[in-house]
Amino acid sequence: MVDLKQQVVTHLEKARRHEKGRRILASVLIALLLLFSAKLIFNLIPHNYILSVTSGSVLSERHFLIKLLQDEAAENFLSLKVVKTAGSLDALELVNSGKVDLALVPGGLVNSFPNVRHVVTLPPEFIHFLVKPSIKNLEDLTGKVINMGERRETTRILARQILSHLDFVADSDYVETNFSNEELIGMRPETLPDVIVEVSYAPSVLVDFFVKRHDYHVLAMPFPAALAKRLSWITKVTLSEYMYSIIPPVPSKDMTLAGVNLHLVANAKVEPKAIAELLKALYGPQVNSRFSQKLVEEDLLIPSGYPVSAGTMLYLNSKKPMVTPEFTDKLSTVFQLLMSLFSILVLIWKWFRSDQDQEFDYNTEALEKLVELKTSK
Repeated sequence: MVDLKQQVVTHLEKARRHEKGRRILASVLIALLLLFSAKLIFNLIPHNYILSVTSGSVLSERHFLIKLLQDEAAENFLSLKVVKTAGSLDALELVNSGKVDLALVPGGLVNSFPNVRHVVTLPPEFIHFLVKPSIKNLEDLTGKVINMGERRETTRILARQILSHLDFVADSDYVETNFSNEELIGMRPETLPDVIVEVSYAPSVLVDFFVKRHDYHVLAMPFPAALAKRLSWITKVTLSEYMYSIIPPVPSKDMTLAGVNLHLVANAKVEPKAIAELLKALYGPQVNSRFSQKLVEEDLLIPSGYPVSAGTMLYLNSKKPMVTPEFTDKLSTVFQLLMSLFSILVLIWKWFRSDQDQEFDYNTEALEKLVELKTSK
């Protein structure tokens, strides 16, 4: 231990006496300071981010919301590239693998995707059971043809779970079809299914089309509270009277339906600043004034089953006031640390300069003696 200490002292003494070494050390310290300053300046410069996002069917309110975000986010140096997927499960797999950055997915899906992060929870979508005029109640669904959307779509998963809890057995109590929204709109009236399940915000373009063109109506689901105890992703929503038609009224009065929260999720590696900018656009006045649903910022952290993204936390922290007791304490700690570091640097600088100071003192003393000697002569 003594030998090691002696070696350290010896090396430091050599460094102190070595002028070239002092210059190299000073150059390194200056370079590090410049790099640190450059990084700070770089972080202050606005960056243009490009994120890919899924939006669902072009007829859906989800797609409209993404289009609104595209316009608004572009002003904050954020570009959104819409990606077509086969359904919400496919979207989750793409986000998990990093091939897509963001996806809009409803609750009720498996959450076994380790690289998916929660960004924001949006208002619940309505689970519409759109039925032909002859169907008046839930019992009338027996033996009917029910279209649940494409097989990889969330609509099918949610509809089958609801019907299962109503004791309807697939392929026995009803016949399932899996036409897309676009295919349904192009079908002849006689080939249309008896029931169309549509998960979307109200008013839905698809529901509106079938109510006005083919006299379909929305079937009430007066049991969301009971279902919510069995299916945690279900929530109660209310469809306002006359939403889809005035004459005849559809619905004729406020109607209770099952709803499901919509979540925006992201890959774990998406730049947090980009997500924070996206949330600023989402809760900005332009999007809120044009979107059909009220976006409540307090609902942002309603659980989706995934860990909260770093970008969401960055956005929430940016909303906090700058001057808080915690901030003051941190500022005081940083100031004390900087003062300590400055004191250490001053001591080191004096230590390295000590040889030159001694040499200067020695030369001054010799000069004074020389002057004294000449004066005495």
